Amino acid sequence: MSVMDKLKSMLKGHEAQADKGIDKAGDAVDDKTQGKYSGHVDTAQDKLKDQFGTRPEDR
Repeated sequence: MSVMDKLKSMLKGHEAQADKGIDKAGDAVDDKTQGKYSGHVDTAQDKLKDQFGTRPEDR
């Protein structure tokens, strides 16, 4: 079992909390970089949400 599979199984049933964590981490990076890389951070957040199935349209 890969690390991603383990993470997905751990997050099953807790999608809302994972979504909040991804957003909070992205906001922290934006604060540290003063928004300089906000486009890249947003893309990374979207990819993580896609990977872990936490997008609202996936529920």
